[in-house]
Amino acid sequence: MKAVGVRNGKGDADALFIEEGVADPVPTGNRVLIRIKAFGLNRMDIMQREDRYPYPLLPESGNIMGVEFSGIVEEKGPECSDDFQVGDKVFGLAYGGAYAQKITASEKMIMHLPSNLSFEEAAGIPETSFTAIQAIHLVGNLQPGQSVLIHAGASGVGQSAIQIAKVGGASKIFTTAGSDEKCALCRSLGADFAVNYRSGEDFAEVVKRETNGRGVDLIIDLVGRDYFHQNMASAAMDSRMVLVAALSGSKVHDFDLRALLNKRIWLLATTLRTRSADYQGQLRDLFAEKILPHIKTGEVRTTVDKVYPWSQVTDAHKRLESNINAGKIICVVEETWVFRGFVKMNLYDFTVYFLVSMLEIREWKWATQVRESTYNHEYRCVTVNY
Repeated sequence: MKAVGVRNGKGDADALFIEEGVADPVPTGNRVLIRIKAFGLNRMDIMQREDRYPYPLLPESGNIMGVEFSGIVEEKGPECSDDFQVGDKVFGLAYGGAYAQKITASEKMIMHLPSNLSFEEAAGIPETSFTAIQAIHLVGNLQPGQSVLIHAGASGVGQSAIQIAKVGGASKIFTTAGSDEKCALCRSLGADFAVNYRSGEDFAEVVKRETNGRGVDLIIDLVGRDYFHQNMASAAMDSRMVLVAALSGSKVHDFDLRALLNKRIWLLATTLRTRSADYQGQLRDLFAEKILPHIKTGEVRTTVDKVYPWSQVTDAHKRLESNINAGKIICVVEETWVFRGFVKMNLYDFTVYFLVSMLEIREWKWATQVRESTYNHEYRCVTVNY
């Protein structure tokens, strides 16, 4: 199969390339083989590409980047249940390996694709939503009627957290983002107050004003160092702060433990990628119970910032690094068939291919039933000019 590789093992975005001849994964135990249609980008992919991941990854992560994907089931391991069948459209989470044509994933970590979602939309859901529901509910223990402050609100995790808090009954949702457009997006997703941190407005002052000095019950922080002191000022008595990432740095200057003691603040931290398969399976079940029904009705949605063909994965990484995206960046894994003289096709497919080529319809797609399996392949027809 093909997969995205990194020249010399690590480097910048220009080091990414499509590598051929990568061994196909084999489904064992309760693992399912999936042909990937799309995968989502996350900041952890940048760290893995640059070989500066902040903690050791599990062996299951492998060398191929990518943890969230959508696709079609091709094969099942010998210990799989009847929950999924060959040909099912699915999306899910993996320890790694999603930047490829195929992946194996535990059946505990995949879900059926809702009919109202495209492959591109679904590929941007698992990592962000699982991280958000873990922070909001499992760790943050948000209760109906409580208030919450969510940083990096326009990021994938931030957008998921806003909506999860909303359907979870949060009374007031505060968020921060880096532009007026991103703040407007946050409000459209359910945030009551969105603070543009580049405008000079202090989110701690907004929280103080809008809560009559009480503060918020829960803080979901992806920023770290630069927001720590303002977070302490924004926290209510007996509140919780859940640290999910530390985008601005991890070492807090002039940190005084008294800030925690005075308000009895619970300071918590969580990660997801190195959790056990059983734990991640529990998250999937919690997501399926609390959030997936709202996705099916359209009440909770995924904002896709931009979709790239995976041949342009370098551009996709550069966009993510620039921090201009508002929502998920998705890569589509496409099968490209190029006409090169005599190729092995049946008469019907060849006739259609030839006619389309003559008409120079450059992006025409069709589905053809493959006799050897029970699912449809979608092929892209590339025009041949004569």
